[in-house]
Amino acid sequence: MSILIADSGSTKTDWVLLDNNNIIIQFQTIGFNPYFQSSEDIYNEIKTVLIPVLHDQLHHINQISYYGAGCSTPEKVQVVKQGLYLAFGNILSEVNHDLLAAARALCGKEKGIACILGTGSNSCLYDGKSVVENIPSVGYLFGDHGSGATIGRSFIQHYFDGKLPIHLRTAFENAGYHREIILENVYKKPMPSKYLASIVKFLSDYSNDSYVNDLIKTCFLDFFDAQISKYTNAKTLPVNSVGSIGFYYKHLLEEAAKEKGYTVGNVIKSPIDGLIKYHS
Repeated sequence: MSILIADSGSTKTDWVLLDNNNIIIQFQTIGFNPYFQSSEDIYNEIKTVLIPVLHDQLHHINQISYYGAGCSTPEKVQVVKQGLYLAFGNILSEVNHDLLAAARALCGKEKGIACILGTGSNSCLYDGKSVVENIPSVGYLFGDHGSGATIGRSFIQHYFDGKLPIHLRTAFENAGYHREIILENVYKKPMPSKYLASIVKFLSDYSNDSYVNDLIKTCFLDFFDAQISKYTNAKTLPVNSVGSIGFYYKHLLEEAAKEKGYTVGNVIKSPIDGLIKYHS
């Protein structure tokens, strides 16, 4: 049996073709989000970029398991399903939210709390089969606690409020960040959350700076208060995380968890390896 697995964010989609638990093809396309792209957009990208790679294997594919950002309502799921149908025909297609991808990749078939800590953030309580509780994240303006966007926003707030140590303020401005540039990117250009999260790249050069570490840890503490604390019996379950922010700042995530009385479990950068294991 051959299964095509897709893990799609707004930036990129990881595709893996498994045949009898063996990886036959591993490939990337652009990311898809049904809030911003139509079925035709999805179809055109798959037809142009992915189908030529899969060409010799197309007739072997029995099932498609797609996990994607924005697949949170039946209407948005249908947008993706229609795009897959246009590209692959009547192959059985399962379309799920990226939060289920995180849960399956992190927890497999065990109970636990699964978190996404990347550009944005989200979390859920997973019973080993499905998501049973979810505290809505509500995006970078009102939520996304512990995410790259929130860390970037917090750092910029400190910059505007004159709270940054002089060495960080000077380095930040020397890197090209100034009031007018920041405001234009946040208020006038598309995808402000990605811009805010890009500040973390600057902060990565200061991984030993106590001010930077305290700021990031505070964002993680807020994440445990706003999200994790609301799940049933949360302190008895491992808190698992997928995404670059949790992965690269695992030590700070663990410090924040310990301070709040939680235990960190699996921490991985990308769900795709865990999804391969889950579907094998």
